[in-house]
Amino acid sequence: MTKSALIGLVAQQLKLSRKDAAAAVDTVFESIAHSLEGGHRVELRGFGSFGLKERRERAGRNPKTGESVAVDAKRVMFFKTGMALRKRVDTLPQHEN
Repeated sequence: MTKSALIGLVAQQLKLSRKDAAAAVDTVFESIAHSLEGGHRVELRGFGSFGLKERRERAGRNPKTGESVAVDAKRVMFFKTGMALRKRVDTLPQHEN
């Protein structure tokens, strides 16, 4: 699903204009981003949680040359699904590739 499709769905279900639905969706996304910028975890019960992990500096390898390179320490974002969402997705029929 794209952001545009999400806005359309919110507008339809809540009987809002696309402009108002876009403002609501943008507000939710901006609030999540702002919390993560501040180093805070965001938990949406039944859906999942967003958080940050600290990665230490480490030695890595350039895959093209095999040369050893230093990888700086950094913060990385993660998403962990909530139990209710995990159960909903787990009960879906399997698709063959």
